[in-house]
Amino acid sequence: MNEATTLLTLVTVHVIALMSPGPDFALVVQNAGRYGRQTGISIALGLSLGILMHSILSLTGASLLIHQHPMLFALLQAAGGSYLLWLGIGAVKSIIMPLWRAKRSSVNAHPADQSMPSPKEQPQQLLANRKQALMKGFTTNILNPKALVFFISLLSTLVPADMSLTGKISAIVILWLTAFMWFALLAWLLTGKRLQQKLQYAAPYIDGICGVLFISIGSMILWSVVSGI
Repeated sequence: MNEATTLLTLVTVHVIALMSPGPDFALVVQNAGRYGRQTGISIALGLSLGILMHSILSLTGASLLIHQHPMLFALLQAAGGSYLLWLGIGAVKSIIMPLWRAKRSSVNAHPADQSMPSPKEQPQQLLANRKQALMKGFTTNILNPKALVFFISLLSTLVPADMSLTGKISAIVILWLTAFMWFALLAWLLTGKRLQQKLQYAAPYIDGICGVLFISIGSMILWSVVSGI
């Protein structure tokens, strides 16, 4: 297999993996739909930088070294699982707390004022700036142990050891660029004017779904750590 064919195969497998629902996908959907295009693209950049780091570590053998040391890999799994669990609890909490406050305040409110606030009236915890959104994307990806295993498997299988330095650099750049373009496109599509308005109303449901997804994946990762001890 020549280098051009190798790179094409690499991109094809990577794109299929990117399109599969997971923490990265959910993070873009949740935040782009709620906070807007700039936040979504900043998160896309952060996610792609995490993928860039995974690619570099895998091709240099550092990721394989971590994977072959059970204690180091278990620590990474615990950190990643805890972070995803924290994201999930935060997403679910953002739904429950406004409803709880609204119910509590309605006890002493006039009957005419007891209607639920519309999604536009509900407080939103906006990400402070683009840097915070970028770091959230980067942290979510780099702490995902499944991403570590995926890139070790992908690059060790498809990238031969005797591949030229130019070919390896091309592979790293292509993986990063493909990831950024996909997540940025997703953020762009989700923040069209009409769709954005609909997503604002659906934001609590999106938060709930993403929260459950984060909690489920985080819990499974932590369970695998505990059961492996």
